[in-house]
Amino acid sequence: MQVLRLSRFLGWFSIGLGLFQILGGRSLARTIGMRRHTGLIRAFGVRELANGAAILANPASAPFLVARVAGDALDLAVLTSTPVYGPRERANAKWAIAAVAGITLLDILCAARLSTEDDDELPGLPIYWD
Repeated sequence: MQVLRLSRFLGWFSIGLGLFQILGGRSLARTIGMRRHTGLIRAFGVRELANGAAILANPASAPFLVARVAGDALDLAVLTSTPVYGPRERANAKWAIAAVAGITLLDILCAARLSTEDDDELPGLPIYWD
């Protein structure tokens, strides 16, 4: 099932992102204009690690992908409401928002595919990874 490959990819993506947020939280915060929010970024990293581990433990579980969508919504809310301090940080924050929006789309598509009983029931949402 192709959707399981996407689910596993998203699980590994979560783990990689979580590690990056935890280990490079200060640098990431500085890059996107959130210097005073390093702890928040690291907390988001812990959330990503936990969610990624849950997805990899059961890649056919739609609720774990829905949890990723909820986390993405939280990330977008924080990114769009955080003041940035200069043009470089503002541009970086915009790129971060675009990246989160893109991965959110994949999370939604994967969750939708997993929530159906038969993977072939959604012809409008093809996911090919060959």
